[in-house]
Parts: sequence; C-alpha cells; structure tokens
Amino acid sequence: MTQSCLVRCIIDYLISIPVVLLTIPVGLVALSAVFLSDRYNPMYTPRRVGLRGKSFKMLKIRTMVPKADCMNVDSTSVNDPRLTRIGSVIRAIKLDEILQFINVLTGTMSIVGPRPNIDREVALYTQEEQKLLMIRPGITDLSSIVFSDLGEILKNSSDPNLDYNQLVRPWKARLAMVYVDHGSVGMYFKIIWFTAVNIIDRKSALRGVVRILGCVNAEEELISIAARKKPLKPYPPLGSELVVQSRDPV
Repeated sequence: MTQSCLVRCIIDYLISIPVVLLTIPVGLVALSAVFLSDRYNPMYTPRRVGLRGKSFKMLKIRTMVPKADCMNVDSTSVNDPRLTRIGSVIRAIKLDEILQFINVLTGTMSIVGPRPNIDREVALYTQEEQKLLMIRPGITDLSSIVFSDLGEILKNSSDPNLDYNQLVRPWKARLAMVYVDHGSVGMYFKIIWFTAVNIIDRKSALRGVVRILGCVNAEEELISIAARKKPLKPYPPLGSELVVQSRDPV
C-alpha cells in the first residue's frame, strides 16, 4: 500500500466515525418510515463486487418494493415502478447511501472510489475495466457527480440495463480510472467537496470535475462528457471498440 493510499484509509476512518454517530437519528427515522410504509425489512443489503473481485454486502436503506432485485433490472430510472413513494424521496436526497459509511468502517469500501457493481455487470467488464477492482469501491467518485442524474438519463427507457451499458458505463469506467491512476489525498478531498456541492449547485460541481480532469490531462472527449453540455450517445466500453448490444456476458 502506497503512502497516499494509507493516508486515505486513515482519513476514511476519521471521517466515517463521526458521520455514523451524527447520522444515527436521521438513519433511524428513514428506516422507520420505510418499515411503516409496507412492514418489510427497511434495510437493503445487495451483494457487490469489491477489492480484488471479492464479494461483499453493501448496506443501503431500501427504496424499492420488497424483492425488487429479483426482477433483473439493475439500472433505475426516476419513474421506475419498483420505487416506493417514500423510497423516491429518500433516493432523491441520497439518504439511502448513508449506511455505506458502516461499510467504510468495516473495510469493504472507501469514501472515494469506483462505485461497486453487481456480479452481472462485472461479468461484462473488459480487461481494462477489471483494473477498477484494484482499489476499494467508494461511496462517491467523479462519475457519481457527473451521472448523479442517472435516473433522468434512463427515464422512459424500454431497456434500462442496455441503455446504461451504452450511454453511462463507457464514461463511468473512464472517470473511475482517472482516480485509480491519479488518485491522491488532494483529489480525494476535491471529490468529496464537489459531491457535496452537487447537491445544491450541479453546474459548479461539474465545473469542478472538469478542472480535476484538466489537471491530470484527461482526454478532451472525457472532459467534454463530464461537462454534460451535450446529449449522451452510445459509445464503446473502456478497452473495447464495439458498442454493447446485449447485457448478456459474451
């Protein structure tokens, strides 16, 4: 482990401990509201693929109907019929993610790092995308800011899984690789800061991401996508020359 990685791990713990303690009341209220809405377990603990391909349970507050993951639809739009009324509110303010600070304390996640995926998505990874498993997955990263409107991107989609793989996955992986290749303590704090800014001022947050990419001499096309000033179009995944035509592993 490099010195920078060690420092980031220490900071993870120093931030997560007070965050967990301070958000206990809010978390309990949210969990209670979800439980009272349908009398089912308010916790959602999906399996995700983490560091070096090791599977772990990621903690979330449930925002969908019970057993929604059995429907094999893994990408969520804002008008997804599986979303509950209270779940839509919780998801809109990102409250469903606060339990992941517990994952940070258990060592399965970091505050900043590539967002963890399910087995079905990881099975589609190219050789280049496999490098995303070299570091701990995170609660947030550059793509979390750039594609915080994922639900809107997939709105009214007839095949959210395929649209995700064609429109979002190619750039999400490239943005994540920026952190894998150039991650530093400075970038770590910048991503946390712009994640917070994104809640109240999306344009400023996107400008911040563009500056980060400019500092590491990222490709102009990636910087253009990060600015989100033009529509997303189907594009090949990182390490491939072909646009994904099916969500089934080849």
